[in-house]
Amino acid sequence: MKIIRSKTFTATRPWGALDIANMRGITTRLHWTNEPYRWHVNDGEEVFAVLDGRVEMRYREAGVEQSVILETGDIFYACVGTEHVAHPLGEARILVVETEGSV
Repeated sequence: MKIIRSKTFTATRPWGALDIANMRGITTRLHWTNEPYRWHVNDGEEVFAVLDGRVEMRYREAGVEQSVILETGDIFYACVGTEHVAHPLGEARILVVETEGSV
């Protein structure tokens, strides 16, 4: 059993993570960041939940870049092949569920 106080979690670098669980190859990780990630496509599906802060999620559909602001409590689901990049607006804590070893 684990209890994690996400609001107090920080990392030594942007996108540093706390590994919470690995459930038969599906990982759950808590990330802290104050800097953007990079454009990428995951190897599988991804669930991205903002636990604290705000994040501008940029993504491409049919080659057209779009953007949405994710508030605390919002969830972004990236299906296979969704190119995306997260830009935190200040500090953010994000719960990511994805296939182990995914980008």
